[in-house]
Amino acid sequence: MPPSGPSASDVPLDGAAPDTVRAAIESRDPLPGTAGFAGVVDDLLVRDVLGRRPLFVDAGDSTAWALDPRELSDPVSVPAGTVSAVEARPEASDPLWTLPDPDPTDDDAAVAAVRDAVLGRTRALDGDDAGDVAVAFSGGVDSALVAAGASDAPCYVAGFEGCHDVAAAREAAAEMDRDLRVVELTHADLREAVPTLVAVTGRTNPMDLSIALPLFLVAERAAADGFDRLALGQGADELFGGYAKVAKAPDDPRVAADTVRGARRELLDTIPAQAERDVLAVRAAGVEPVAPLLHDAVVAAALDLPERLLVDGDRRKVALREVARGVVPESVRRADKKAVQYGTYVSRELDRLARQAGYKRRMDDHVERYVRALVSDGPVTPPDESPS
Repeated sequence: MPPSGPSASDVPLDGAAPDTVRAAIESRDPLPGTAGFAGVVDDLLVRDVLGRRPLFVDAGDSTAWALDPRELSDPVSVPAGTVSAVEARPEASDPLWTLPDPDPTDDDAAVAAVRDAVLGRTRALDGDDAGDVAVAFSGGVDSALVAAGASDAPCYVAGFEGCHDVAAAREAAAEMDRDLRVVELTHADLREAVPTLVAVTGRTNPMDLSIALPLFLVAERAAADGFDRLALGQGADELFGGYAKVAKAPDDPRVAADTVRGARRELLDTIPAQAERDVLAVRAAGVEPVAPLLHDAVVAAALDLPERLLVDGDRRKVALREVARGVVPESVRRADKKAVQYGTYVSRELDRLARQAGYKRRMDDHVERYVRALVSDGPVTPPDESPS
């Protein structure tokens, strides 16, 4: 499959105007009002502070770079926050931009700032190009806020029969009176999509693939329906305290921090790798991703939140749910959601495919071994058999 999306040959800077990035370099401003950027400005490689746009250099050629890794022989991801001479090795240099770590602000002021930022960025989807956008929709508060902003856009959800995400999306879409288009997944869909995603992301681990697969298949359907952009709710869990391991800090061994805000900060460090995977997956399907909840304005407002507006007892994403009050139905505002790989059953069914091919759970990394066999030449052969 040929590369999709912008490339070094036709877009030297993706996501922002060069003057905006020049000003951010001069002022060292990590949040200059963009939704992320990557590329080259004045012979400098640049990637925004959260790595919301992918950027790669070639390990064997210090002058070769690309926005799509398939254009390079040996692609290496450029770290978030980078400003580096093209011929240098950006992965070995310190970032110019780092996320601010402000003291928390007053509750009312903090919620008001989040409201202005979230509603401002989601409602911007109803602009001049509103007709070319679709919404990836799971029925949770994140994607519902995005859908509320893109008021006329169709909503798409993917999943296997009986899965949580499709059921939740149907209920939420009915409550919101929205056009929902269900992408009903099959084993054949997974087998056909895995090689594309491995080629574009360079990843074979089951977790990344189980997250990217439903996103790619939704984007593929939206592209087939004629849409150019896919609006996503990405970033809300990381910014607003949506993960159990953040809520349980410091008692959860999955985080090192001893406070909720510190654990949230750890999760923000995962965004560059996640964004790289998700953007490449969506672009490989032929559409451009839009993540309004990862805009600088939203990030800046979220960083000011006190812990009790991230997590309060059993409640997570407290401030974001308060912003959603009156914007989405109450049942949707309060709804919990499963991680996409589980809510769509994609993780379960990828495991099933591996076992059907002879890669049993008793084997180390049995699903990844199946994936590696699937993308190699020839049919998938059980590990204890030889080709006939």
